[in-house]
Amino acid sequence: MHGSIIVAIVFGGTVLCLVIIGSTILMAIKILKGGISRKDQQVQADEAKVIQEIYQGLSKMEQRVEALETIILDRKERPQ
Repeated sequence: MHGSIIVAIVFGGTVLCLVIIGSTILMAIKILKGGISRKDQQVQADEAKVIQEIYQGLSKMEQRVEALETIILDRKERPQ
């Protein structure tokens, strides 16, 4: 009875070690290869494009607000 438990523990430990070593090797290969898949690269490129569009839109909005401020200040300075 005790012999079968010892064999099960040794076998289970061996399988666990092989799984850990194999997954570590696969992760190392993935990191060295480039880290992210093509799909993830495409998602990052799309996100970067959206962020750039938002930044450009905010820049245009800032220019419009400045123009409106100028118009309002000019109207206040003029005597009526």
